[in-house]
Amino acid sequence: MAGHSSKKVVYAALAGNCLIATTKFLAATLTGSSAMLSEAIHSLVDTGNQLLLLYGLRQARRPPDDMHPFGYGPELYFWTFVVAVLIFGVGAGVSFYEGVHKVRFPVAVTDPGINYVVLGISMVFEAWAWTIAVLEFRRAKGRGGFLRAVQQSKDPTVFTVLFEDTAAMLGIVVAFVGIFLADTLKIPVLDGVASLIIGVILAVVAGLLAHECKGLIVGERASQDVLEGIRDIVVSQAGIKAINETLTMHLGPHDVLLNLSLDFEDRLSSAEVEKAVSDMERAIKAAFPEITRVFIEAQSWSMSRRSHAAVPEPAHEPADESR
Repeated sequence: MAGHSSKKVVYAALAGNCLIATTKFLAATLTGSSAMLSEAIHSLVDTGNQLLLLYGLRQARRPPDDMHPFGYGPELYFWTFVVAVLIFGVGAGVSFYEGVHKVRFPVAVTDPGINYVVLGISMVFEAWAWTIAVLEFRRAKGRGGFLRAVQQSKDPTVFTVLFEDTAAMLGIVVAFVGIFLADTLKIPVLDGVASLIIGVILAVVAGLLAHECKGLIVGERASQDVLEGIRDIVVSQAGIKAINETLTMHLGPHDVLLNLSLDFEDRLSSAEVEKAVSDMERAIKAAFPEITRVFIEAQSWSMSRRSHAAVPEPAHEPADESR
């Protein structure tokens, strides 16, 4: 499950977006700006998204039960995917609609100064939330590059807020430029163009989030460092002839399932195999606390290879002659 740092990032974004959405809707109502309305809807969607992420964090902490013996960790991944869908469907969709409408029927923006003040205040709040998300993301990603860290991250809450806040800051810049040019050049259609650009930004962010969340929902393995560490622990154990398989899957940001298939030396008694299994499990969990469940299977290397080679194709069920 996600840690305290994830909640910290989400709460910071939630507080900022609540204030920003209120001021943007007020400015859009007073000035009639399409770009400002798109930004207000964007902030409202982001506020709802943070609530969904908090709900996902809460659901992921539910203990295992008979129906879900491995717990509810993947719920966080599901609700993050829902956030991506909402950004695309509501945020980008409404921005495109508003942009097309204002391009076809342009209306001059009144009192642009109000928009400038609101956008400036919004930028301050967004920068504050964005800074918190960046600091937490840097702390978690280690030495790797940014894009690689996003691809390898198993905590979607942090990079979702980071993506949202980055899109929000870009949207504020676009809205400011669009309103300024529309007012200065007396070309009101540019306000609608800014709304369309904001829609494009949101659509791109939604696509990136959906792509990353899909991999987490389908099931991603642990990092290469964790896999190598597991192998080092196993090979250091006396009585192991070969590692047949090392299978891992993230059930949550800090909840990893591990399945090992090992070939033990024939000279070992059943008691010695049981002790070796217990020692390995204890050592693996001590080295990698995120590995919460360990299943170790004793199987000869040759039998393991044959079982994989002999996996039959799925049989077609016979047709029901009674129909």
